[in-house]
Amino acid sequence: MSGREGADPSGSGRPADFIRAAIAADRAAGRHDGRVATRFPPEPNGFLHIGHAKSIVLNFGVAEENGGSCHLRYDDTNPAKEEQQYVDAIAEDVRWLGYRSTGPARFASDHFDRLYEYAETLIRRGAAYVDDLSAEEIRATRGTLETPGQNSRYRDRPVEENLDLFRRMRAGEFPDGARVLRARMDMASPNLNLRDPTLYRIRRIRHHRTGDAWPIYPLYDFAHALSDSIEGITHSLCTLEFENHRPLYDWCVAASGADFVPRQIEFARLNLGFTVLSKRRLKQLVDEGRVSGWDDPRMPTIAGMRRRGIPPAAIRAFCRRVGVAKRDSVVDVALFEHAIRDELNRTSRRLMGVLDPVKLVVENYPPEAEEMFAAANNPEDASAGVRHVPFSRELFIDRADFMESPPRRFFRMAPGREVRLRAAWLVTCTGFDRGPDGEIVEVRCRLDPDSRGGSAPDGRRVRGTLHWVSARHAVEVEVRLYDRLFLAAEPGRGGDFRDDLNPDSLRTVRARIEPLVGELAPGGRIQLERVGYFVADPVEHRQEAPVLNRTVTLRDAWARLLKRRKRHRSRIPGKR
Repeated sequence: MSGREGADPSGSGRPADFIRAAIAADRAAGRHDGRVATRFPPEPNGFLHIGHAKSIVLNFGVAEENGGSCHLRYDDTNPAKEEQQYVDAIAEDVRWLGYRSTGPARFASDHFDRLYEYAETLIRRGAAYVDDLSAEEIRATRGTLETPGQNSRYRDRPVEENLDLFRRMRAGEFPDGARVLRARMDMASPNLNLRDPTLYRIRRIRHHRTGDAWPIYPLYDFAHALSDSIEGITHSLCTLEFENHRPLYDWCVAASGADFVPRQIEFARLNLGFTVLSKRRLKQLVDEGRVSGWDDPRMPTIAGMRRRGIPPAAIRAFCRRVGVAKRDSVVDVALFEHAIRDELNRTSRRLMGVLDPVKLVVENYPPEAEEMFAAANNPEDASAGVRHVPFSRELFIDRADFMESPPRRFFRMAPGREVRLRAAWLVTCTGFDRGPDGEIVEVRCRLDPDSRGGSAPDGRRVRGTLHWVSARHAVEVEVRLYDRLFLAAEPGRGGDFRDDLNPDSLRTVRARIEPLVGELAPGGRIQLERVGYFVADPVEHRQEAPVLNRTVTLRDAWARLLKRRKRHRSRIPGKR
């Protein structure tokens, strides 16, 4: 990744956003001797999604641009929801996106002993106390935005009593929920996060790393702030929901007497249209079987996007293009799809394939003859060379490329019309046959023997160009046509988000594709000409039983659909 990623595109040399500007100002002022250290701190309670990708690109990006460090740190303070499979998946996702942690990955659990010591320091300083109120009582006495909270009746316990109780909590003497450690701050603060927040709670749950060593676990705000301090993080980049937590973040560091003081800066999280980015909702989709798993290609998880064939370079480019802002907004998913197409257009090998095949018979081509035609592997990259595509008397074309009575501006095959078979010949339709159900089962044509390679010898204009495959040589392939998982731009805005699921988000067809598809390895990406971009399924694809997943269409079909609907509404009186 280039160090120029954060540069101002105008060429002025100014930082591209407010976070980079703040870091540049800190370096200019000599803060932390000009050093920059960031971290990416996911909780291992689910799979990462495109929103996390934005944070990964930002944290690793600003560190690299400034010659600094960035490491992966797991916030593993809630063992009830955390699993090793999530730890492994997160590490793989970060690597796949193209980033490497500076040194080994860290864990909040690495610091449990040190965090406990900081908690005792708070107690000794009179800044924390053990509270016997239940969770319900704490909520009831917290107050509201309009009314102050009420002090706990245990708030003024002596320091020695608090130390004794906290050490007994650590020793495992009390059941879950019996006591908590709270910060002694201000129950009348207008910021509810400062009304004596809980710092430790009793949880008798086995931890995936520390086993049964700890019956108490720190809360996120406490563990996150002090882990940043322990690790020497200079800039803790968080999403906007932590803006009101920043005073608590700063308090935890200062009140604990930590030597190193990080700086927290908040940015707007990524919200993507037609997409759900709530871990809870994504887990619901998995648990209810509405998708095949966390790596279902319709999921916005990094694992799902990898299986769908989205290149990591496209995700990085999209995240940089979106940038960072101080206000939440919803990004049009078409911008993401554009970034995917832009990358795949430059890097994908071309093949021809037919998703809904109908036979095309070239009447004046010898029945047993066959030949090879050269076709570019990638018109965007001359160095990709050419491939050789077999041609025979019987071909397959896409059913949508033929119409018996075509409308105006239909430039594909119709009776009496001449079209180009890409890279092969000019052919003219001479007839067609229907089956018993009335469906067209065969189209007939004759080729122009002077048009080898698909060019007219007399320079006549031929507007239609069709993709095709030789029936004799084509490989039958299972093709999964994935589409957007939701029909609504903001799923769940009007009720249950599951009501907005797209029933046609997956359609499977048996396609015919030129024989080179058999050489694809799992994860190999191609463009089927005039059809879309596809990937050989990384899990299920086999050369003897190929499976392709559609990554994205060649064009934004949804944008065209919405435009047609808008035009239609504009023609209805009273509709705008």
